[in-house]
Amino acid sequence: MYVIRLADGTLRVPQSLTSEDGRLIGNAYVEVQPDDPDYEQWLPESLTEEEAELRRRRWEEENDDLEQEFLAFKERQEDAS
Repeated sequence: MYVIRLADGTLRVPQSLTSEDGRLIGNAYVEVQPDDPDYEQWLPESLTEEEAELRRRRWEEENDDLEQEFLAFKERQEDAS
């Protein structure tokens, strides 16, 4: 998940919610406005919506080798069980 910078300057920052024992409950975005104290912390790593979409598309198009490696790993793990 990326920090998304909207046209009005608002940042959408990813946030995860976990249970007390560390299990992931869910992922969401929280909006951080320019007057928020944490805004400057997130701004340098933010991407426009267009930049984030380009990264997503590029990842989908270029991840074939990594995906094949993962599927082979997953198959080996299942065979070992």
